[in-house]
Amino acid sequence: MFGNTKENQTKTVTSTPASGSLNSLVSGTVIEGQVQSEGDIRVDGFINGSLKCKAKVIIGPTGRIFGEITCQNAIIEGVLEGEIHVQETLKLEKTAKVKAEIVTSKIIIAAGAVFNGNCKMGTADKIKGIATAKNTNRTDNNTKKHAVR
Repeated sequence: MFGNTKENQTKTVTSTPASGSLNSLVSGTVIEGQVQSEGDIRVDGFINGSLKCKAKVIIGPTGRIFGEITCQNAIIEGVLEGEIHVQETLKLEKTAKVKAEIVTSKIIIAAGAVFNGNCKMGTADKIKGIATAKNTNRTDNNTKKHAVR
């Protein structure tokens, strides 16, 4: 009757911005799952999952995200572990600790910021073109190395 019937559920939180508004996930708040936002969002709490934002994401000094972020712009002052895809500019502040795969058009890394991982620069089309060219060159080089002489 009063048993614990906790189910593993994934929840999606979606927000619609008011003019000039900022969504805020305050320190001490924990979200597991997917978060979506049309407007800017500041995270000072913890997200374990994905964050999709059509505007700016700010991870404050106490903020932590373990998962994937997709956004237009981002400022990281806290911790990110996972992946981040930024359409325009990613800024890592001096308190940032990032262990991630980064894809962005522009990146600014302040002295003191910690970044471990990989970073691909440029638009999605440009990055895709570089990867295709790199794979083609590898195939050509491997063919040349293993050719019978």
